[in-house]
Amino acid sequence: MKIAIVTGASSGLGREIVRQMEAVFPEIEQYWLIARRQNQLKELAASLPEGRAECLPLDLCDPMSFITLQEKLAAEHPEVALLVNNAGCGYLGSIGEVETSTQTRMIDLNLRALTAVTNITVPFMAPGSRILNVSSIAAFCPTPRMTVYSASKSYVSAFTIGLAEELKPKGITATAVCPAPMQTEFLDAGRIAGNSRMFETLPYCDQVQVAGGALRAARAGRTIYTPKLFYKFYRLVAKVTPVKLMVKFTKT
Repeated sequence: MKIAIVTGASSGLGREIVRQMEAVFPEIEQYWLIARRQNQLKELAASLPEGRAECLPLDLCDPMSFITLQEKLAAEHPEVALLVNNAGCGYLGSIGEVETSTQTRMIDLNLRALTAVTNITVPFMAPGSRILNVSSIAAFCPTPRMTVYSASKSYVSAFTIGLAEELKPKGITATAVCPAPMQTEFLDAGRIAGNSRMFETLPYCDQVQVAGGALRAARAGRTIYTPKLFYKFYRLVAKVTPVKLMVKFTKT
């Protein structure tokens, strides 16, 4: 059976990716939906054709979740045609001014969980399988007041580029999507809404368009996908401008 595994599937971009997946990956027979909130997962599963979705209510900040996923894969031995590492979090606040647990949660979810889930899943992939990692425009340059978040997303992008090269002999591709802010609960959960002048002035991305574009980029085997011309230009500027200068303009 060909399956897709989607982390952070209960809301926002992850939920939208699941909704659009059949249009881009019609060969996928079942979706394994991973998130903490079981009720929201069940609601999403109910909107899909009967029997197509399986809900895995796992907290990816808990290392036991990796064991659960690994054991399920080993028991059922599906072919993972698409892995979407969407689970992540970002919190506004300077180092030393935010709870340590808040800062380390970003590392646990954005880095550790993404790495672990990928490592567990790759052995169950075949030639033609795809990995889609959700990064951010914050990966392009360090972002004061979201320093840990931007550093974690730099890891996601760098990890994806290296992974794409590693997996090329196996016929597996890896894609990082780097969206700008979107109107999702991420803004409220991260205490960003109403507390950042930068976020109030940036042009926002539409999650429906980002989800569709990201899936198509993964299908095409692109390594980096940046929605919106404005942010493609920002990525270019960040590449050619000294980082010590750029960081003066990226403060959130």
